[in-house]
Amino acid sequence: MNVTPPVGPAEPSRRHPRLATLRSIAATWRRRTRFRWELEQGLKDDPHLIADIGLTRRQAEAEIAKPFWQVSNPL
Repeated sequence: MNVTPPVGPAEPSRRHPRLATLRSIAATWRRRTRFRWELEQGLKDDPHLIADIGLTRRQAEAEIAKPFWQVSNPL
């Protein structure tokens, strides 16, 4: 008699590696969008904070202008 182990749901990343990759990409895009939005707010509210993190106004504006899918350059 063959006894097979019960089959339960597999890990989503194991079952659908492409779905896990897609979720990871979407999460990265959300982080970039949020970072650039917060940078923009900081530039509007208190431009001196931008200098405190080591950015010039021009660097901050260039980062804010990038689309969410574009990677930031190391500063």
